[in-house]
Amino acid sequence: MPEAYPTLLAGQRMTAALLRSMQPQVARKTADTSRNSTTTTTADLHLFFAVEANAVYVWDAWLKYFADPAADITVDFTVPSGALGEWSGFAAGSATTTMQTAGYSIRTDSNDVSQPRNFYGASDTDLTAILHGTLRVQSTSGTFSLDWSQGTSSATNTTLYTDSWMRLQRIA
Repeated sequence: MPEAYPTLLAGQRMTAALLRSMQPQVARKTADTSRNSTTTTTADLHLFFAVEANAVYVWDAWLKYFADPAADITVDFTVPSGALGEWSGFAAGSATTTMQTAGYSIRTDSNDVSQPRNFYGASDTDLTAILHGTLRVQSTSGTFSLDWSQGTSSATNTTLYTDSWMRLQRIA
């Protein structure tokens, strides 16, 4: 059975808050963020949402990044205590080289929402990652954020670019 949030009732008063709760939320990076010499994933300054207790969400994201092949990029998430869910990403996999010589392998594993995943870098081009998943928040509300770092510490900047975005929609 399809899920929708909220469940509207006959005669219910439509308020701005109710209408807003029905719309997807979108967070967009308004500035590049670079990190180097760190493998500790940290919440992105732009890509985060407040999530409600006892709610279910679907989400997706488009990330444009540069990561040197020696450093790569690690993507992770902060979720409220007890939250569950799954996510998958379509992004550069191992042995990434320039498109002209060998093409790209694509990493497509399914991951627990609290499990980080490493995506690869290329020395001569920017790359993208398409992410999507579900988030089931238990009895504790909180923050859902995209966290990231280098996969291997390097003095070369790993950068998540302006206009990368995440979208979140409550479905239950």
